[in-house]
Amino acid sequence: MNGAAHGEGLTAGGSNPPRSTIKQIRVEPISGPHAQAFIRKHHYSGTVVQNSSVNLGAFLHGKMLGAMQFGPPMNKYNTLPLVRDTAWNGMLEFNRMAFADALPRNSESRCIGVALRLLHGAYPQLEWILSFADATQCGDGTIYRASNFVLTGIKKNQSIIRLPDGSVRAKITFGKAKHGVARGGATAPPAGSTMLPGFQSRYIYFSTQEARDRLTVEELPYAAIGEAGAGMYKGQARAK
Repeated sequence: MNGAAHGEGLTAGGSNPPRSTIKQIRVEPISGPHAQAFIRKHHYSGTVVQNSSVNLGAFLHGKMLGAMQFGPPMNKYNTLPLVRDTAWNGMLEFNRMAFADALPRNSESRCIGVALRLLHGAYPQLEWILSFADATQCGDGTIYRASNFVLTGIKKNQSIIRLPDGSVRAKITFGKAKHGVARGGATAPPAGSTMLPGFQSRYIYFSTQEARDRLTVEELPYAAIGEAGAGMYKGQARAK
């Protein structure tokens, strides 16, 4: 997934913003285009995941200052076995989130908590939520840890590449994956593309302990991030 980006302030022209607390933030469904416009403007990558199916906005004093997107993973066949006996509609991926700096401290974890409760209420069959922390460009998942996600994997980046024109893309967007799931027009990244140095960490949020007991990969302590040299905060690598 995909860490929070930083955006515009609450007010312009030097006016004083109203005093705010995280309890004043409302999280509610928004349209896909509305979410995509906010994500493109405020997310560090400037990109959206086209197959996002659940879009939520975070509102403070009537202004949308955050957006979260959830949807099926790009390769569901390889993802479902992470938790044994998961139904086809039993999980979602937390695809994108972006929050403006104007939100009060700890707003991100509160918004995620509210979003997870909304998802569970609307889709009671959901047992777990998958997300990835991009410790190649953004962060190592501080917000996920604050939201009780379980760390289930750390690996060197093998998916984010820099193209010869300087732009950054996910490698999976080129060519086609198995099972006929299209990713893009070109069959391979252009010559001269390079893999960005860094790490990707995988997190899972479980709705029930029973689902957590069916996890088929090892749970890792949060300290494993520092031990692997995979720490990052706001795009800056943390020292071991």
